[in-house]
Amino acid sequence: MSKAKWKTVENQSEEVPLGQVKIGVAFNLKHAETTKSAAPDEQAEYDSMDTVLAIESAIRKLGHKTVLLEADESFPQKLQSEKPDLVFNIAEGRGGRAREAQVPALLNLYTIPFTGSDETTLCLSLDKALTKRLLSTYQVPTPRYRLYMPGEPIRTAGLKFPVIVKPNAEGSSKGIADVCIAKTGAELKAIVKQNFELYGGAVLAEEFLSGREFTVGLLGNGESLRVFPPMEIVYHKSPIEGYNVYNYTVKQEYQSYVTYQCPAEIPEQMEQELIRLSKKIFLALNCRDFARIDFRADASGKLYFIEINPLPGLAPHYSDYPMLAEFCGVSHEELVGEVLKAGASRAGLRL
Repeated sequence: MSKAKWKTVENQSEEVPLGQVKIGVAFNLKHAETTKSAAPDEQAEYDSMDTVLAIESAIRKLGHKTVLLEADESFPQKLQSEKPDLVFNIAEGRGGRAREAQVPALLNLYTIPFTGSDETTLCLSLDKALTKRLLSTYQVPTPRYRLYMPGEPIRTAGLKFPVIVKPNAEGSSKGIADVCIAKTGAELKAIVKQNFELYGGAVLAEEFLSGREFTVGLLGNGESLRVFPPMEIVYHKSPIEGYNVYNYTVKQEYQSYVTYQCPAEIPEQMEQELIRLSKKIFLALNCRDFARIDFRADASGKLYFIEINPLPGLAPHYSDYPMLAEFCGVSHEELVGEVLKAGASRAGLRL
């Protein structure tokens, strides 16, 4: 991978030296057994043990003790018995649109500092429509959309077709299936109803933008906030004829569908606009330590915010966030260390 320098928003503050402490790694693990859900991507947000162990190994190489804390029903008891000094949080939570808030809320209850955004930011950001509504007050452009609730009429007024349909409060491209583009009102109603059946919650339909697609990673806080050069998702083909959609199929088999280009080959003005919008969104949502933000351009090249992930995946050589970091010469181990230091420094800890 080619290397690129960090884009630094403001002067980086001096890093806090770390000593040996006990770091907990909070996570939700993919399991062979599933619930009664018929959704094929039911566990898409959860991590493999390989990812958990890669993070643990990176923390150990920094000289710290570690303890693995699966965020299941016994998570509160584990916190009380293990008493970690700091938790490296990648847990997605279990059930409900506020699920990503579960672990941070418990950690705050037990006054244990942790990496990443707090429960309020995670809860808000998982709800795509609420995030768009809030960011509109900051003049952040986003495609026009409608939100559909189970049991309510599925109206199409105000939308320009085609539209892309997805669950309102899912991550990791859950619900963005190979049938997610609606070109007519009848198609929209059918896809929305299918989403209701599979995922149960609100469904978002937003106008599809046919331009280029980018994702931007951020790392740090305050004066140390850094922005990676934008990464472009370049399509070779799509499972949806005529529409380039970064859906669940593409992510699972990305080598067959896309290549990643970082830094993106774009005009300087577009790059600076992506960086400006990314920082604005990160700060508006009170994100902490790290996040990844997705953008798409329309046919004229105007950029629009699509969604944010303030708890981005950290699977080595697979997840977008560590992938774009690697393009910039930052290894997975180094990235984990930077996130850990950002969280510790923010909490005022001299580890």
